[in-house]
Amino acid sequence: MRNRIFISMVMALLLLFTSAGSVAASTITYHPSLVHKTGKMAYEHTKYLTYTVGARVAGSAKEAEARDYVDSQFKRMGYTTTVQPFSYTSRGAVVHSSNVIAYKKGKSSKEIIVGAHYDSVAVGKGSDDNASGVGVMLEVAEVLKKINTPYSIKFIAFGAEEAGLKGSSYYANQMNAQEIENTVGMINLDSLAVGDYMYVYGNAGDKGFIRDQALKIAEKKKLAIGTNSGLNPDYPAGTTGDWSDHAPFKRLGIPYGYFEATNWEAGDMDGYTQTVKHGGVWHTQNDTLEFIEREFPGRVEEHLETFSQALTELLKFFGKTSTSK
Repeated sequence: MRNRIFISMVMALLLLFTSAGSVAASTITYHPSLVHKTGKMAYEHTKYLTYTVGARVAGSAKEAEARDYVDSQFKRMGYTTTVQPFSYTSRGAVVHSSNVIAYKKGKSSKEIIVGAHYDSVAVGKGSDDNASGVGVMLEVAEVLKKINTPYSIKFIAFGAEEAGLKGSSYYANQMNAQEIENTVGMINLDSLAVGDYMYVYGNAGDKGFIRDQALKIAEKKKLAIGTNSGLNPDYPAGTTGDWSDHAPFKRLGIPYGYFEATNWEAGDMDGYTQTVKHGGVWHTQNDTLEFIEREFPGRVEEHLETFSQALTELLKFFGKTSTSK
């Protein structure tokens, strides 16, 4: 999700439903071979959230359906999950949403947070923003389930991001001083499918090490991921704006990494113009897989595969100077 200064208001092949709108773990027909095909599971999750769930406005029944789907997928993988409810007031009404948290124990008790928001705006189907990010997060969580990672990981699906980063802000605001100190970084996944170029951003200065390691991984693995080159002086090279779920953690002093697909060379060079061909797709009726795959054949699969591989390598070797061949 991206809001310049303002906040804007399948798994069909793998799942069977006993009734519309429900996700029952016992009905899932899972094909484990997909886990070994980078990007394929991410694509299936993206398809499911697009075609079966559709638009997932904060506080709506569809957002709750998406929440239950994400929770069921983590549980199918063998994770213990926590659903963290929260509420906020919008236009005089109380809105209810939730975060979904899955915990993976690593070699160290220190933690990395990996997050992606699962809600969307009302227009379009939220395929890029942000079914794609959720898809990559779920795939990587599955790939890493039995791998002993250097750090423990919390995978968090945030609710109500489009309403003003409500889910991530709620989670960050609940963290105590010890939890903040114990968190070595936050990695955000938002809008990965359609942009002309793939990017990773991070803090300015010494805290930009997550971005820097991701870029080294991309170079070694020959992945087409770069970073903001700083053509717009409002956004120095390697950084980005505070418009997504990394921002509440950044404000706590937690280093962040942020994967996104857009085009920092187009429009006002602020990253808002995702494509030269169609401008911004997020928050428009064009944010559907049908449109994206018709106008940009092969791009969704390529991006999901690339981001999934980069994130997997980053979490497997977080903080180390070398990666696997």
